[in-house]
Amino acid sequence: MAGATVVLGGIVGVGVGIPAILSLVPTDAIIAGSKGQWPLNDADIKQLEASTETPIKINFTHHVKDGYIETDEPEYVWGMKLGPDGMAKLQTARPDLPDLKVIADGISPYPAVVMGFMMFSSICPHLGCKPLWQSNIQKFACPCHGSQFTKYGEHVAGPAPRGLDPLPIEETSGIAKITWIRYKQGEPTRIVVSYS
Repeated sequence: MAGATVVLGGIVGVGVGIPAILSLVPTDAIIAGSKGQWPLNDADIKQLEASTETPIKINFTHHVKDGYIETDEPEYVWGMKLGPDGMAKLQTARPDLPDLKVIADGISPYPAVVMGFMMFSSICPHLGCKPLWQSNIQKFACPCHGSQFTKYGEHVAGPAPRGLDPLPIEETSGIAKITWIRYKQGEPTRIVVSYS
């Protein structure tokens, strides 16, 4: 009787344990469902088309759902149009970008430049402050710890461990959409933390 109880308990444990463990493994459907994408409107596209020398700020509203709390938070990214000479300069300044891949299960690589545009996260890879474009020095400057980045996102000064993080921009049926990604801070390599 005791042996039968142990065997039946083991079978029930395996029957409950395997689905519980599998539910923790991210799948393509879960990852795709968690992606937050924001379409660029006509005004954003016109600003980007004209921004071949200076990055521009693109604002959007980020809907955050955390447990029982839902809120809309203002957020932004930095974008710029690249011509042929800009592409060459980007490849020289950021050799990590042309072969950019997101290292995570089920995520396919994405190009750093789409439709001639490049997008960078507004979050500093050091500790998460918000670098701003400073036209007087022609660099992004982080107000918290002094990291600086070129218009191509290349890290040139301060404690940041890497350049500004690129964000995917996708074009579907003529509409450009930006995917918001949070990367782990304080690491020299890009590690995806979340898509929202």
